[in-house]
Amino acid sequence: MSQKLIAHIKRFVQLTDEEKKILEDYVQTEQYGKKEHLLEAGEVCSKKYFVVNGILRMYNLNEKGVEQVIHFAIEGWWVTDFFSYNSGKPSRVSLQAVEEAEVTVIDASLENELLAKVPKLESYFRQVLERAYAASLMRTHYIFNLSAEERYRSFAATYPDFVQRVPQYLLASYLGFTPEFLSKVRAKKE
Repeated sequence: MSQKLIAHIKRFVQLTDEEKKILEDYVQTEQYGKKEHLLEAGEVCSKKYFVVNGILRMYNLNEKGVEQVIHFAIEGWWVTDFFSYNSGKPSRVSLQAVEEAEVTVIDASLENELLAKVPKLESYFRQVLERAYAASLMRTHYIFNLSAEERYRSFAATYPDFVQRVPQYLLASYLGFTPEFLSKVRAKKE
């Protein structure tokens, strides 16, 4: 089991050695190659993914068939399609590795059993979900209240290393503009 996951959990709750061993029995490590899908639209999402290494992107296809990045997950972040995961209905989004990735996975069929055995993890996941929701609200605020250039500048200031790792066209899609516009904004900086 990933020490990055244990360190992440420790930021929110303290697990005993016994609880860590129980957790280890319920998670697995998976490796994905660049551009490999963890989930494709139309499939039922049955896993939660903790990113140990790499970057994942969640995207959908708009009405014109163009990919729209709606979420990234970097090292130390959890990601899943909560709609599909909780409802058992087919996902409307795809989840793909932007670069080679290692993830720690919890399967939906085992999650309740794990939480019954290690109740502290219920608090952990609640806090993680609260932070993710807050980040989602912040992104919505940025989209409606900042210009495209301000969105890029704010994102680049918050995640400078990430901006260097992600292909420009994916970053532009996530921020809601074209790669050409992003090139112009970056050129202004220099």
